[in-house]
Amino acid sequence: MYTQCPECLSVFSLDAHTLAQAHGHVVCGHCDTSFDSIATLTEQLPPEPFRELPINDQAYQPPRIDLVVYRPQPLPPAVIDAVVTDQDAALEPATSEEDFSQLVFAPRFVRQKVGKESRRSQRRANKQRARGERHWPWVVAGLLLLLGLGAQLAWAKRELLIRDPVVGGWLREACSQLGCELPLVAAPQQLRLLASNVQAHPSVSGALMISASVRNDAIFAQPFPVLTVTLSDAQGQRIAMRRLQPREYLDDTTILRHGLAPGASAALLLEVEDPGDKAVAFEFGFE
Repeated sequence: MYTQCPECLSVFSLDAHTLAQAHGHVVCGHCDTSFDSIATLTEQLPPEPFRELPINDQAYQPPRIDLVVYRPQPLPPAVIDAVVTDQDAALEPATSEEDFSQLVFAPRFVRQKVGKESRRSQRRANKQRARGERHWPWVVAGLLLLLGLGAQLAWAKRELLIRDPVVGGWLREACSQLGCELPLVAAPQQLRLLASNVQAHPSVSGALMISASVRNDAIFAQPFPVLTVTLSDAQGQRIAMRRLQPREYLDDTTILRHGLAPGASAALLLEVEDPGDKAVAFEFGFE
């Protein structure tokens, strides 16, 4: 067997008796360095030239040895009693013939086969560990792609999520903590007309002034609606209709950007052309 000094890299030949004397710890005869000879212990040297012998991998669990080559027979009862009663008495060597009936010999090729299997298992374990280390970047990339896909789906379905009482509440609470604003979601069916009035314009002839009060009954903010004003005669026939965009009846861009808050009311003032005396009824609609 061979071992190598870690300081001067000298390679020495040693036997089992030398290993057993200090449980593997030896002193280099070249540089006087004390080292563990088992760390680089090998039965065969690699092809020359070489610099360092490979370091033996430390087992996580003590290896189990099963190839029995000799097992001593238990002492006879008489000898055991003699040892217990008189420890100072010298035991005479046994003259009887030794029993080799239970002796098991392990051929050399069996030991070599077991060693090869052990090295093969170690290489498989090293390959599996290296394969696991190579897989984690792909796992991280897959998680990032899933997060990106989830964000895209959430943005595509943002109106449904904001309208949802539970999810929308979470989103509004999170935005209030982060200082962000949710996009406005239109729900004209949840706008309520509180009051309305039509009168002649006080300063412009041939024009009408229409006032309306609107409240947002939704649990989320929504943009100001497209307002539809319909004028009809006494028979209910439609005389005139006008669709007004939010920027036509509101000139404050800040109010338009923030929309109508949940539960908030807004007063709208409209100026339209007077269709004449035939118009006796009017109707509001939200789009």
